[in-house]
Amino acid sequence: MFGMLSQQSPAALITDKQTIDSTYKYWRLHLMLSMYVGYGIFYFTRKSLNFSMPVMLTDLGWEPSDIGIIATIYYITYGTSKFLSGMISDQSNPRYFMGFGLIASGIINILFGLSSSLTVMVILWTLNAFFQSWGWPACAKLLTTWYSRSERGFWWSLWNTCINVSGALLPILIGFIAITWGWRYGFIVPGIIAIIVGLFLSFRMQDKPTTLGLPTVGDWRDDPLEKQQEKEGKGLPFKQILKTYVLGNKYIWLLCSSYLLVYIVRIAVNDWGSLYLVERHQVDLLTANTAVSMFEVGGFLGSLLGGWGSDKFFHGNRAPMNLIFALGIFVSVAALWLTPINNIYVLSGCLFSIGFFIFGPQMMIGMAAAECSHKNLAGTATGFVGLFGYLGAALAGYPLSIVIEQFQWEGFFTVITFAAAAVGMLLIPFLRAQQRSVQSHQA
Repeated sequence: MFGMLSQQSPAALITDKQTIDSTYKYWRLHLMLSMYVGYGIFYFTRKSLNFSMPVMLTDLGWEPSDIGIIATIYYITYGTSKFLSGMISDQSNPRYFMGFGLIASGIINILFGLSSSLTVMVILWTLNAFFQSWGWPACAKLLTTWYSRSERGFWWSLWNTCINVSGALLPILIGFIAITWGWRYGFIVPGIIAIIVGLFLSFRMQDKPTTLGLPTVGDWRDDPLEKQQEKEGKGLPFKQILKTYVLGNKYIWLLCSSYLLVYIVRIAVNDWGSLYLVERHQVDLLTANTAVSMFEVGGFLGSLLGGWGSDKFFHGNRAPMNLIFALGIFVSVAALWLTPINNIYVLSGCLFSIGFFIFGPQMMIGMAAAECSHKNLAGTATGFVGLFGYLGAALAGYPLSIVIEQFQWEGFFTVITFAAAAVGMLLIPFLRAQQRSVQSHQA
């Protein structure tokens, strides 16, 4: 398998500028469309369990705790394998790596839909978590090799919106399939789609620009910061690069800590938001779910603005925009907590605002990790911070439920408000470091 996933050899260098420009423009657009659809389908085969759950519980006679077991093991496996798959993806061809991962996830979804044993389904969903982690690192690698530092914020944020689009559409689509044809088709149909899209990715994506005989993106766009990263640590063995630029990089550890806290807030609001609105503000479940959907709408817009703004106003320096968004998270969470108003439009506005500000750092912290690491370890760096993100997601589950039981919603909001404030504090040293880097290249 790893022979199939290996890197391609660089082709003969193309020297004609017109040919270089047209080839770059074609593949950058083509790869963006492929990554957008491909990662969206990864979400399709990941969230199929969440949105088939109500029908599954009735049909199989399960308890919610049975689903909880599957979900908990999934989070742990996904977070761990995200780092491991990142290291593998950096030494592989992303077209095959991402394509094979999606095909494997599709097959597992089909088998899951044909199963009834809890033990078998736990094993299958654990395997699904492993292959699900093959999507993000491959996309991170393509985004850092085909789009340069001065423009990457916009392109990365554009790709990241596929999470929000999928999050908004999948409950409706999978719910319709599960109710109309049964919960098993809620897994079988996404599985079939994933296999088809995975095959497409394997044949219609490309590795690095140099594989096609193109110059690096830093040279093509004459981007000083990008060219500096391309040269740094060139020729070092993989283990040395990993030790120096990831595990021994203090800024990566700051980003990891920030990412953990961002995910605590994100998952807490996403998973517990409906229950909070029902219990504290006495709204019905459908209204509460509709209000929480504004969280995804806000995330779509916030992700786009965060990436574009970091390019436009801060010249590829992600830290200032991350800090602004961290302040916005703090204010928005406090507003949802302290508002005495039961008006659903006000509450929906607070959720929209939290989503707007939370998805900026959710996207930009991963991108910042890729940019402050070695050029050839984008998948490893983003996978490493992703590991901490899903540790935060795990903390927002059972541990936060204990806080709610013991200290009610005041305890819940105290925890996530503190987490929001701490995100900004952890980003201050990174802000200073990136400012120095940008200023040195502008001088």
